[in-house]
Amino acid sequence: MTDIHEHTGHQRSPIDKEALRRKYREERDKRSRPDGIAQYRRLTGDLLHDPYLPVQPREPRTDHVTFTFVGGGFAGLVTGARLKEAGVDDVRIIDKAGDFGGTWYWNRYPGAQCDTASFVYMPLLEETGHMPTEKYAHAPEILEHCQRIGKQYGLYDDALFHTEVTGLTWDDDAQVWVMTTDRGDEFTSQFVGLGTGPLHVAKLPDIPGIDSFRGHSFHTSRWDYAYTGGGPEGEPMRRLADKRVAIIGTGATAVQCIPHLARDAEELYVFQRTPSSVDVRGNVPTDPTWFASIAQPGWQQRWLENFTANTMGGFGAGGDDDDLIQDGWTDIARRVKAKVFERMSSGGEFSGDTLLDAFEDADFEKMEEIRARVDAVVEDPATAAALKSWYGQLCKRPCFHDEYLQAFNRPGATLVDTDGKGVERITERGVVAGGREYEVDCIVWATGFEVSTEFTSRAGFDLVGRGGVRLSEYWASGMRTLHGSHVLGFPNAFLVQLTQGSNHIANVPHNMSETGTTIAKIVGHAVAQGHATVEVSAEAEEAWIQRLLSGGTPLDGLGSGGRSLQIPGSLECTPGYYNNEGQAPTAAARYNFLGFPGGPLAFFQYIDRWRRSGEFEGVEFR
Repeated sequence: MTDIHEHTGHQRSPIDKEALRRKYREERDKRSRPDGIAQYRRLTGDLLHDPYLPVQPREPRTDHVTFTFVGGGFAGLVTGARLKEAGVDDVRIIDKAGDFGGTWYWNRYPGAQCDTASFVYMPLLEETGHMPTEKYAHAPEILEHCQRIGKQYGLYDDALFHTEVTGLTWDDDAQVWVMTTDRGDEFTSQFVGLGTGPLHVAKLPDIPGIDSFRGHSFHTSRWDYAYTGGGPEGEPMRRLADKRVAIIGTGATAVQCIPHLARDAEELYVFQRTPSSVDVRGNVPTDPTWFASIAQPGWQQRWLENFTANTMGGFGAGGDDDDLIQDGWTDIARRVKAKVFERMSSGGEFSGDTLLDAFEDADFEKMEEIRARVDAVVEDPATAAALKSWYGQLCKRPCFHDEYLQAFNRPGATLVDTDGKGVERITERGVVAGGREYEVDCIVWATGFEVSTEFTSRAGFDLVGRGGVRLSEYWASGMRTLHGSHVLGFPNAFLVQLTQGSNHIANVPHNMSETGTTIAKIVGHAVAQGHATVEVSAEAEEAWIQRLLSGGTPLDGLGSGGRSLQIPGSLECTPGYYNNEGQAPTAAARYNFLGFPGGPLAFFQYIDRWRRSGEFEGVEFR
């Protein structure tokens, strides 16, 4: 296929949209697989071992607590903190990790950092008085902040670490939840919260021969510094100086750790099925004087709302023109808005089609810039060509980095592009791709976490609610909730997750912060008034589902009406976890992707009014 556009000096010819659409479809089709999420399997055995902290012996718990939260990441920390502020002191948090942190406990690979600005990504900054040291904080600082929250709010006092829940059953006579764990615990809790998150069950590609490799291997969420040397602070991994290393996966995690591996390994082979889009990160240290000027009462909530307003989640809900963040996420929305205004200034009217056209035009332009950046940075033309991403920017998790592309200019770094096919097999000595065996000493699996699997499967247990009904049974025809948090037949249980609420993917912690605040308001009210149970009514749950199904932002459900666009979740996109690995969702699964009509900002505004009213409409206290 000929080049989609040609450069003449600094002038770029107009984009051939139809040629781009064809190219996108060609690249998608190369990667389409009938097995979908079945192409992956979970970590087992030694690969699942916690390399960071040893398991501490303790006696089983057989007591009663007011509130138990499953998950010690941001969801559990924010909910626990808000409960403490609401006067609910008896809070227990359980996590399979050895400390608080969730994803940030496990992800200690070199170079790990947030790719949403620290000021909106890290929760409870104002409450803890912490100033992020960088616009995009590195993993050690984020983990330390999680521990800071735990200490400040006394959440360590009754926490159970290295503990996995095995059962959670509602006792209707005693009106409590009975919880069992793999550490022999069997205790009761009046209320429970579930924040197991989408990024905690690490996965591997089920490649033929994967168990035959005789060298060393580990998943990026279990980084083996004993083997590599160095540490999460970025110290050189000197033990790799004479090692041949393969890394399989080129998503967000790989983009961050590959520059360090390329620097320290004698040889690095990067096996790529689909390149990531890698835009400029532009990380800078935080100026304390500047931070003092913004850190006025209520500052972080204002920044959270501003960020949401200035991303695609702000459309239809009164977006804020003053973009405080100024990063790659808000750049997407700025470009779309500019295209909309351009059309309207020419006499057009705002409509769904206007927004769709603006989105596609802005995305084509942005992705052309991202691909041009590859040419400008990567010295080898063949490598540069293979690193270009041919899909819409929001089809896969957008990446932002200023050292990733440069890593391929190092003499020991080799990109092994599989042209969408992936690795063929693993042998005792290495990795086979394109018919060639690459002998290596170590394989690093940068293959991420389960996202599209069933909620109860990822949690590791199945809630048993009123009348012995299991959550998996109640959701057999599709997820049903109120606000994404309450489920009929499961009293005193709360979910902290994205679906059927704001569904805000650009800054996931914002979802958690809002839900944690809402839970604390409800539970605080129940405890203060002496109510034994809290449960959504059947009418409210049904009304909420119908409200979600009634429509949403003009970006919801794209691809219908004969339009096929490269937007999040679309089957037009190259396969990945954003679109169920390119597989059409089942009738039940479509409920797993519903978001509030009007978008995330509209939902946050709605839920704030809902909880502030004090009426808790749709929730029944008994």
